[in-house]
Amino acid sequence: MSTEWTWDFSGYDPKKERAVEALCTLGNGRFATRGAAPESTAGTAHYPGTYAAGCSNRLSSDIAGEQVCNEDMVNLPDWSRLRYRCLPDDGPAGQWLTPDDPSVRRCSVSLDLRGGVLTRHLFFQDGHGRRLGVTHTRFVHMSDPYLAVQRTAFHGYGWSGVIEVESIIDGNVINAGVERYRGLNGRHLTGHRAGVEMDGVAWLSCRTRSSRIRIAIAVRTSSRPLVAVGASCTQAETAQRLRLPLSRGHSVAVVKCAALYTSLDRPPGDPLSLAVEHVSHAPAFTALLASHRAAWERLWSQGELKVPGEPGRILRLHLFHVLQTLSPHTAELDVGVPARGLHGEAYRGHVFWDELFVLPYVTLHFPEVARGLLMYRHRRLPAARSAAQQAGFRGAMFPWQSGSSGVEETQTLHLNPRSGRWLPDHSHLQRHVGSAIAWNVWRYGQSTGDTGFVQGPGAELLLDIARYWGAVATYDADRDRYRIRGVVGPDEYHDAYPKAAAPGIDDNAYTNVTAAWSLARALEVFDGLPAARRRELAERIGLDDETLSRWDVVSRRVYVPFHDGVISQFEGYGELAELDWDAYRSRYCDIRRLDRILESEGDTVNRYQATKQADTLMLGYLFRPAELRALFDRLGYRLDDDVWRRTVGYYLARTSHGSSLSSLVHGWVLARERGPDAWRYCEDALLGDVADIQGGTTGEGIHLGTMAGTLDLVERSLAGLEAGPDGLRIDPTPLCEMPRCTFTFCYHGHRDIRVRLLPGRLGIRVPHSRLTPSLRVCLPGERLVTVAAGEQRWFRLPVR
Repeated sequence: MSTEWTWDFSGYDPKKERAVEALCTLGNGRFATRGAAPESTAGTAHYPGTYAAGCSNRLSSDIAGEQVCNEDMVNLPDWSRLRYRCLPDDGPAGQWLTPDDPSVRRCSVSLDLRGGVLTRHLFFQDGHGRRLGVTHTRFVHMSDPYLAVQRTAFHGYGWSGVIEVESIIDGNVINAGVERYRGLNGRHLTGHRAGVEMDGVAWLSCRTRSSRIRIAIAVRTSSRPLVAVGASCTQAETAQRLRLPLSRGHSVAVVKCAALYTSLDRPPGDPLSLAVEHVSHAPAFTALLASHRAAWERLWSQGELKVPGEPGRILRLHLFHVLQTLSPHTAELDVGVPARGLHGEAYRGHVFWDELFVLPYVTLHFPEVARGLLMYRHRRLPAARSAAQQAGFRGAMFPWQSGSSGVEETQTLHLNPRSGRWLPDHSHLQRHVGSAIAWNVWRYGQSTGDTGFVQGPGAELLLDIARYWGAVATYDADRDRYRIRGVVGPDEYHDAYPKAAAPGIDDNAYTNVTAAWSLARALEVFDGLPAARRRELAERIGLDDETLSRWDVVSRRVYVPFHDGVISQFEGYGELAELDWDAYRSRYCDIRRLDRILESEGDTVNRYQATKQADTLMLGYLFRPAELRALFDRLGYRLDDDVWRRTVGYYLARTSHGSSLSSLVHGWVLARERGPDAWRYCEDALLGDVADIQGGTTGEGIHLGTMAGTLDLVERSLAGLEAGPDGLRIDPTPLCEMPRCTFTFCYHGHRDIRVRLLPGRLGIRVPHSRLTPSLRVCLPGERLVTVAAGEQRWFRLPVR
C-alpha cells in the first residue's frame, strides 16, 4: 500500500516495466542505477542501466548514407546482475528464475523515498509445488558516492534444498535504451578485463572507445551461510557461483557490495585498484544502510517541501529524483543538468536549457550544487566563444545541446518514428539557451549574495552572453529597431518559413525579449564591479565605451512583433494558416507530436499557427507581471493586463503540448493569472512521468526539468517567493487544489528559513544567525515587514 513516503508498484506488466525501472532508479548525484530486476538482461521489457555523471563517449554511425557523430552518456557494466535457481533434495534442478518466468505468482516493487531504498518481492511456485520467496533490497549509497549495495534474501516454503546463485558483473552492455537510436552505434565500451581476487572480490575494468575514460567496478559478494562453488571469467564478465543450503521455513541471503570508480574521479588514481580497495574495506550491509539513511535524512531536511494529499506525494517523488541526480556530491563534479537525469539514455545525457527549470529550486535549497552546475557552463566559455567566432560573431554562443566539451552536440538528423524517415534537425538554432544561462546566473546571485561568484565567473558569463546578443542583433532602419534573425524559439516546431531555402525564423519574441534583458543585466553587473575588476574584464573581453553604449541601445530597441493585439511568437506567425485542431484530434487522439504527424502526411508544421510547447508564454514563467511590464516599457512597448491575457488565451488554443515542460509553464502562467484551467495543467505536469503521459518516454529517463519545475511551481509561483539583494518578496497565488505548503530554503547565508502558507495566513521563521539581525520581507500590497533572527511571525493575507 503506497504511503506519503513509499511508492508501490504491484503486479508485473512487461509493457510498463521500463517506466517502473526509470521511476525506481537509485542514485547519489555521482552515479545511478535503474530499478531493473537483478535477474533481467536488456530486452523488450527490461533495461538495466548504470550511468555515471559526466561519463560520455563519442561514436560515429552510418545513417541514410551519411556519417553522423553523437556523444552519449555511457551505459556502464551492470553490477547488480544476479540469477538463481532451485536445487531441491528430491527433484530436478530448476530453471534460472526471472520475473518473466511462468512460475511467478506475485511480484511487487516498493520504493522508500525517505531512506532511498528499493525493495522488490517475487514469489514463485513451480510445477513440482516448490514455493520460493525472493526479496531484493537495493540502495546506491548517498553518503559514500562510490558504493552501491544489493541484498537478496531467499525463503523456501514447504521444501528444503539448495539455492544456486550466480553473482555477475556484466560488461556485455551497450547503449540501446531508446528505440529510435537503435540504428546508431551503441558500443561505447572496449578493453574489457575481468578477474577475481584471492579474497573473493570480483572486478571488471574497461574504457570508453574515444574519450578513453577508464571504468572499474569491484563487487564483494557475501552470504551466511556461504558455500562457494567457484568463479568464471570471460573478457567482459565475472560470475561467482554460490550454493546456499535452504531449510524449510528459514531464509538465506546474499549481499553484493559494489564500488564504481572512473578516471574522471578526483584525486586521480587507478580506478581498478581504488575500486578493489574500497569494496574490500566497506562496512557490512547493516552499517552501510544506516549511514545511507542518515545521509538521506539530512537531504530531506535541507530540501524540505510539504504539500498535503496526493500532489504532495508526487512532489516528494519528484524531489527524490532531483536529489538523486543533483546531490551535494554533484557540486564536486564537472557536470551540468542532464535533461533526463541519470535515469535513461534519452537525449543522450545531454545538457539543454532544462537547467532553467531546475536551478531555481536547487539554488534555494542547495546553493553549492547550483554554483557547481553554473561552473560547468563557465568552464565551457572557451568553446562557446569559439562557436560564436566561427559563426562570425563576438561573445559566447552556447550550444543547444552540451556534453563533455561544450561544443554543439545537437544531432544533424533525427528520426520520425511515425514515417520512418531521417530528417534534418535545425534545433541547434535555439540561441535562447544563452539567455537561460544568464537568467540562472542572475537569480543565483540574487538568492545567495555570493559576490565572489557574481563578480568572478558569473560576470564573465553574463558579459560574454551579452557580447553575443550585442553582435547578433542587426539594425533595421525601417523599424528603427534591432532584430535577431535565423533562430528557432522554444516552440521547436517552427524551424523555417514555409518554402524557405534556409532554416530559421526571425524575431522570436521570447528570444528577443530575453536578449534585451540579458544585455541590461550585464550592464548592471559591469557597473557594480570593483574598478580593478572592471578594468581587467574590459581588457580581457574587449569592452569599450562604444560596445557598452551599443548594449544599452539594443537592450532598449529590440524588435518585438505583435499581431491582432497579441505578442507574435515570431515575425510572420499571424500570417500562417490556422490548423483544424478538432479534425486532427479526432483522427489521431494524441497530437502532442503534431510535427511528426504532419510530416508523415507529407505536410509540415511550419505552415501552421501550431506551437509544440510554451514559447511566448515562457516570458510569464521567467518574469512576474510587474517585471514583464517594466521590461516591455523599457523596450518602448505597452504590455497591459488585457494584452497579456489575450496573448495567453491565443497560444493556449494553438499549443499541442509536445513537451513535458509545456504543461508546467502553462500551469504556472495561469496560476499567476488565476485562470480557471491552471490546475489542469499543473496536474499534467505532476503526472507526466508518474502516469507516463507521453506514452513510453518515461522508460527512457525521467523529465528532470518538469520534476524540478513542479517544486519551483509551489515555492516561487504558488507561494510567490522571490529573492532579491534587499530581501525577500512573498506574494502568494495559491490554487484551491494546493492551498497550503511548507518549505525551508537558503537565502544570503541563512540555511533554514521556513515558510508556511495556509489559507489566509503566512508564517515566516528565521533561524538564529550571526549574519544579520533580521530579514526584510515585502508582502502583498508592498507591505514591508521584518522578521528577526530566531523569530517566527505570522501575517494575514488579503482575500483574492
